[in-house]
Amino acid sequence: MTIENRLNFTHCPSASRRRTPHSGLALLLLAPLACAPLIRSQNAHPSSPTSPSISTPGAEGSTPAADPAADPVADPIVDPAPGDASSATQRPPTGAAIHGVVAGADGTVYQGVHVALAETGTTPPPPLATQVTDANGAFAFTNLRAGPFRITLSSRGFITRSVSGVLHAGENYDAQTIVLPLAGAASEVHVTASRVEIAAAQLNVEEKQRVLGLIPNFYISYDPNAAPLTSRQKFQLAWRSSIDPFTWAVTGAFAGAEQASNTFAGYGQGAQGYAKRFGANYADTFIATMLGGAVLPALLKQDPRYFVKGTGTVRARIWYAVETTVICKGDNGRWQPAYSSILGGIAAAGISNLYYPPSDREGLELTFQNAAIGLAEGGIENLFQEFLVRRLTPAARKTQADE
Repeated sequence: MTIENRLNFTHCPSASRRRTPHSGLALLLLAPLACAPLIRSQNAHPSSPTSPSISTPGAEGSTPAADPAADPVADPIVDPAPGDASSATQRPPTGAAIHGVVAGADGTVYQGVHVALAETGTTPPPPLATQVTDANGAFAFTNLRAGPFRITLSSRGFITRSVSGVLHAGENYDAQTIVLPLAGAASEVHVTASRVEIAAAQLNVEEKQRVLGLIPNFYISYDPNAAPLTSRQKFQLAWRSSIDPFTWAVTGAFAGAEQASNTFAGYGQGAQGYAKRFGANYADTFIATMLGGAVLPALLKQDPRYFVKGTGTVRARIWYAVETTVICKGDNGRWQPAYSSILGGIAAAGISNLYYPPSDREGLELTFQNAAIGLAEGGIENLFQEFLVRRLTPAARKTQADE
């Protein structure tokens, strides 16, 4: 569990010189206790398929009559009516489409094959869109939402096939010719999207998470088996967190509070003093986020996100939240010591001595003391993430209701 990178919410300015994007709710509760000017703590199955009819393209009279009820082109996935719980996790239509042809190993196209489309980037997945192939073996889904998807093809007497991928906004995805083997003639085949594509789709969802619709909650994953991030994606997440408008607003508010209480008196007063305090506050946040959320995780191959457990006994979840302050998931999916977040916090504290007034610079002992305080705060933050924050995050709350 990474200490430096959770919510883009920094600690009380007079209590910390290493701002980090911790949970806004946890910090709001901790701020009154942490604001003492003498201590600056670290923060920094488709339905009953029927046997397909076999036809040869171009041959007159060779195509069996199609089911009158079957529509060769599916209607788009329709958003549920307001108040429908499943609407919480559905993505808005982007005009994207998927099309393909179903045929046998010899090239003969199949009419009447049951085709089901499901979105796989949300939990639980939205309702399926279904149709059957037409006389040319073709199917097409239109006006779809961008994101991961899975197409399942089935028919009595044939082996079920699944095709997965990631659909981008406005894309006309060509599933090409999909071979549907006869039962007993071949094994089931799955075509899946790459790990990088899956991680990108999940990251896109995380970058839209905001507590109360306002406070960024980018470093939280509600999927315990989320794909690991690439080094590029780790830097993308850290940069997105650092330049979020909420980060700038909080930095400005803290700088103003410091000026009003004359914290870091060496900066002076007036516009120049405020600018110095604002710069120091933002530098704390930026450096801690980049070191603990991008640079070290990329070098050490560790995941900077907190993976919400969400299930089990209260005692088990409390223990999980506490222990993830010192352990984290590696890119290999295994738990390991959280070197990236711990070392990132210490390094950010040392670097801050370069731009704070000489009278306010920390010695080595105080740097490590603040690191220990940061670990304790991280544990409290994790508890809030585990038991409370999801209920205050609109999209996540609706997803939980659907489950």
